[in-house]
Amino acid sequence: MSVPPAVIRVLICEDQALVRAGFVTILSAQPDMEVVGEVTDGRAAVRRAEELKPDVIVMDIRMPLLDGIEATRHLAGPEAPNPAKILIVTTFNVDEYVYESLRAGASGFLLKDAAPPELVQAVRTVARGESLLAPAVTRALIGRHAERLRPAARTSPERERLKVLTVREYEVLVLISKGLSNAEIASEMVISSETVKTYVSRILTKLDLRDRVQAVVLAYQAGVAGNDGRG
Repeated sequence: MSVPPAVIRVLICEDQALVRAGFVTILSAQPDMEVVGEVTDGRAAVRRAEELKPDVIVMDIRMPLLDGIEATRHLAGPEAPNPAKILIVTTFNVDEYVYESLRAGASGFLLKDAAPPELVQAVRTVARGESLLAPAVTRALIGRHAERLRPAARTSPERERLKVLTVREYEVLVLISKGLSNAEIASEMVISSETVKTYVSRILTKLDLRDRVQAVVLAYQAGVAGNDGRG
């Protein structure tokens, strides 16, 4: 986990004027935040992000010229030399795009109807280098899209990667993929929250994953999201 900057520099990428103005107003009012730029399309988002190098990018998904997923892939994907910290904003009726945005390298996502304090906290969380994966939204995504996202074969490169995990680590990964928080995993497995944190850290290290978001994505790809067995 990285130490957040004293003042978090934020770039807003949103094509809806009212939503964009709301984000700017909310974040600019925070003593530890500065909105350094606003853009209304994906191409401008990539250009301005590369120029301004903000600490956090608040990114819409549906934008003209280049959508938020492609912009995120360019700025935070595997080929990005210095991956940006990107918070995707979305709504339930476009949640089929959230999975792809997380694969593209986003640090997390937030619903557009979230309360202002949630937006502020989300930006601070991402600035700290943590992932933001709301359990309730994760469960909804799994429920709607897990079958479509699972590979047909029972063996796959993604499943092979999971063989480095111990039985307990695998169990934790499955619970993460169900959208459970650390506290909920601790309750489910009857262990302490600190032990859960240790397991999560080991999982990320063994699988060479950046954060919890990538762990959920891998679970989807391997076809084990919500699956209680290795078979």
